[in-house]
Amino acid sequence: MFVLNSTLEKDSSPLMETDLCLIRLINDARYPWVLVVPKIPDVSELHDLTDEDYAEVMALARKLGKVLKVGFDADKINTAAIGNMVPQLHVHIVARHRDDAAWPAPVWGVGDMEPLSGHECSLRSKIIKDAMSALA
Repeated sequence: MFVLNSTLEKDSSPLMETDLCLIRLINDARYPWVLVVPKIPDVSELHDLTDEDYAEVMALARKLGKVLKVGFDADKINTAAIGNMVPQLHVHIVARHRDDAAWPAPVWGVGDMEPLSGHECSLRSKIIKDAMSALA
């Protein structure tokens, strides 16, 4: 049975869901940032997925990258499935700006997360959901 990792649950909020994946918004005001989490128990690596599931996860990550790039006027999109701290397979899609706190380095380990206000969480969610619907 699939159970979302407690760290991922604590650091993000539900955004959307497909048959295969959860899409979650990271609670960090510094970066527009989403996660794609395949709802498959005991999977920690992309190569653990079937070819079909891999294709679906990556297509979703690609689509979200386009949405974040346009919706948040990003200079660059960072997409990564690292999992050193949280072993449950999850793919990060982060909108980056040349003037953000971590640029040009990766976002991990730079400063502390700054929680989203309720308004900003709603606004980001709406931008992403509306754009995903438009691309469907």
